[in-house]
Amino acid sequence: MNRYPMWKNILVAIVILIGLLYTIPNFFGESPAVQITPAKSTTKLDSALLGQVEAIFKQEKIAYDSVYLDERGVKASFANTDTQIKAKDLLETGLGKNYTVALNLLSRSPSWLRSIGAKPMYLGLDLRGGVHFLMQVDMKAALNKAAERFVGDFRIALRKERISYVGVTREGEVVKINFNNEAELVKAKAIISKEYPNLTLTESTSGEEKVLAASLNLVEQKTIQDFAIKQNIQTLHNRINELGVAEPIIQQQGADRVVVQLPGVQDTAKAKEILGRTATLEIRLVDEEKTDAATMEKAEQGQAPLGDDVFKDRDGRAILVKKSVVLTGDYITDAGPGVDSQSGRSTVNVALDARGARIFKEVTRENVGKRMAILLIEKGSTEVITAPTINEEIGGGRVQISGMANTQEATDISLLLRAGALAAPMDIIEERTVGPSMGEANIKRGIHSTLWGFAAIAVMMMFYYMIFGAVSVLALAINLLLLVAILSMLQATLTLPGLAAIALALGMAIDANVLINERIREELRNGNTPQASIHAGYERAWDTILDSNVTTLIAGLALFMFGTGPIKGFAVVHVLGILTSMFSAVLVSRAIVNMIYGYRRKLTKLSIGQIYKA
Repeated sequence: MNRYPMWKNILVAIVILIGLLYTIPNFFGESPAVQITPAKSTTKLDSALLGQVEAIFKQEKIAYDSVYLDERGVKASFANTDTQIKAKDLLETGLGKNYTVALNLLSRSPSWLRSIGAKPMYLGLDLRGGVHFLMQVDMKAALNKAAERFVGDFRIALRKERISYVGVTREGEVVKINFNNEAELVKAKAIISKEYPNLTLTESTSGEEKVLAASLNLVEQKTIQDFAIKQNIQTLHNRINELGVAEPIIQQQGADRVVVQLPGVQDTAKAKEILGRTATLEIRLVDEEKTDAATMEKAEQGQAPLGDDVFKDRDGRAILVKKSVVLTGDYITDAGPGVDSQSGRSTVNVALDARGARIFKEVTRENVGKRMAILLIEKGSTEVITAPTINEEIGGGRVQISGMANTQEATDISLLLRAGALAAPMDIIEERTVGPSMGEANIKRGIHSTLWGFAAIAVMMMFYYMIFGAVSVLALAINLLLLVAILSMLQATLTLPGLAAIALALGMAIDANVLINERIREELRNGNTPQASIHAGYERAWDTILDSNVTTLIAGLALFMFGTGPIKGFAVVHVLGILTSMFSAVLVSRAIVNMIYGYRRKLTKLSIGQIYKA
């Protein structure tokens, strides 16, 4: 007799049950929704916002399916898109500029499924609709920005070595230092060539002055350009999270272009805003000399004296800061939330790179007793986070920023500083929108092709192999169930190539069942008993099934390793389909066969179609 031990039957049953639970959310569809998130990191995200949203809906008599608060904001779903758009307009008016309201799509699956982590698969741009941007990085601006940093670095280096110079200026990507005599130029050239070996230095004369010009060599230019595009991609990843996009696709294309695909995004204007959003840190000195009543009164009205800027602190007070920037976020290597050991208040701990640490140490040493303003620049607005007094020289490259309202704000600002600003400006040179209706049509075509293929296989197998054919079809259905469940568990993004891979997986999965059925037939032709034929058929077909699937698996892994974009997506589904087919074709189908035939002591015939003897 053919019987599985109890633990194997339980294992198969549990796997099928889990597969069913994690596949079900994909059949509930999606509801039009809006997502409300804070526009600034200083704005709180709490239950009060949820209450405010519900109050607006109640006042304006907006019918909604659900509204709830999660770690990404308040989300509300509606029955149709007309209500969704109306709700978005009302929320933007009612909540003001402190919050961002974006259109979204939310799963209709029940809350008990969401509570166990059962979520639908993400759908790609070609299935769900969304927006596609091709963005060009301004590499010239990246080089100019790098050259601008050298202006401040050279000034500090020359002052440190007590080398007298007339001035430091920048002309495009070239930084020029003017000297009164040749001796100072020689000393400066030795210092700069030692500290900045990737710069090309040339000497010239302008009237009575000696000029040392520093320009970026080709190696340094390539390094800066590579960093610029990588930093921009990382920044875009962090910014796009605000849109609630499940699986954004952000990839480099060529030397200076970035492709951004945002599946499910309906609000193109909002997407553009997020793509251009940046946040960075600036450290400047407070102008202590202009504190008279008349000047401060004008400052409160936004009028800054010559050489200064005026910004408001968190209490609404105007603070005059010098235009000269001491440090920017470009020098930050890491940032994280912390707690002040003395006051117990939340802080942001910032780590500077070697160059930034040297500049900060120099500035704090020269300005003991003066105030230093730390500015957060986000979405075009500048805010003074804190303006402490410098009590002593600060070295080591670690800076603690106090003045945080709470731990959440410290965490948010840390994230913004780690993400940084765009290393170079980017322009959208191509914009394409895929409508939801087109995505829906693609889904229907993909599902129909898979179902028709499955139906054709089912008819053929049951006609040719009878009950064993029906078992093979049931195992194939479970294979499809498990494949969809795994993709849902991994929260993978399904695209049209992924749908093609599912159809291919079904076609290849049936091969294993054909091998098993033919092997059983062969054993019956050789005169073995039905029970012995079932046992031998599964055992002897395993080696062939393993060999054929391993070779196909290698091809799938090669596609995943060396492919990009749609090819990689196809490879993921293809590889997972091979693994689930091996499980379903061998373990699941045999468990079903054992249930049908395994307990029969006197078995004389198998329903496996016509057996022709040689």
